[in-house]
Amino acid sequence: MNVVTTKVSLTVEDVGASSRFFTTHLGFREVESAEGYVCLRRDDTSAEIALSERDPELPPQAWRGQGLADLAVVLTVTDVVAEYERLRREGAVVDGRIRQEPWGEQLFRLTDPNGVVVQLAEWVPPTGAPTHK
Repeated sequence: MNVVTTKVSLTVEDVGASSRFFTTHLGFREVESAEGYVCLRRDDTSAEIALSERDPELPPQAWRGQGLADLAVVLTVTDVVAEYERLRREGAVVDGRIRQEPWGEQLFRLTDPNGVVVQLAEWVPPTGAPTHK
C-alpha cells in the first residue's frame, strides 16, 4: 500500500462557518469546493479535511457514523504555547488551559462554530525520559 494523503471527512451543519474557522485560525486553504462541500489543506502537510453538509433527505439510519462524538482533529505543532496565545488573541474558542500529559504530550483544545474539536499538541518528553538521537 502506498498512502499519498490522509483525509478526515466531517459532516457539519454549516460548512462555511467551519471552513472560515480552519482557514482563519489554523492556516488551511480551500482546495476544492462545491455546494455543501469544501476540502481544506495546509501547504506544510498532505493531510486534508473535508467538510460536507448532512443530507436532510437521507433516513436517520444512513447517518450512523457521521456524528462528532469523541472525535478530535489533532494537529501536531512545534510551539503549542505560542499557538495557544495566538489563538486566544484571535478570539478562537479555546477550551481550557494547556495540559501536560504524563506520556509527554502538551496540548489544548479549541472548538469550531459547528462543535468540531481541534486539539493542538506538541511532544515534550517527560522528565527523566530517554532522549532519542
